[in-house]
Amino acid sequence: MPKRFLAWLSLSGLVIVLDQITKLAVLRNLKLGEAIPYTDFFQLVFVYNPGAAFSLLADQPGWQKWFFVTLAVVISAWLLMLLKRHANERLQPLAFALIIGGALGNVIDRIAYGAVVDFLYFHVGRYGWPAFNVADSAISVGAVLMIAAQLFAGREPAADTKS
Repeated sequence: MPKRFLAWLSLSGLVIVLDQITKLAVLRNLKLGEAIPYTDFFQLVFVYNPGAAFSLLADQPGWQKWFFVTLAVVISAWLLMLLKRHANERLQPLAFALIIGGALGNVIDRIAYGAVVDFLYFHVGRYGWPAFNVADSAISVGAVLMIAAQLFAGREPAADTKS
């Protein structure tokens, strides 16, 4: 396997490891529903999200767990193929690696706990952003980078094709 491809895979692995370490810390140190305020706008919380982003489909009776697991695995496999194809670029494979790591980090939760562990909660007064985690952050940053890579396609200098 080319070295660049392995480096991008390592980044995905790092995202998974950081995501799981932070979630284990939350699971070991907070009770479900507990919130620890750190600033006027940020709290550590412990919540389970059986849905997707913004708790989409969280109110469903359980079928969504396997739907989201399957969706994440299929998308990760597709991105893995794209990652290999674009391994010598910069922005595109960075985006793919972050999304793969984040998606698989949340898959681990869905299989292990039946839902995703969320713990980062930002708010202004009583208005808040839904709680999220490291995996969600990696997916979001990866999605923004994917869009940026498309906007700047053709402007990136040619990468070295040696592996």
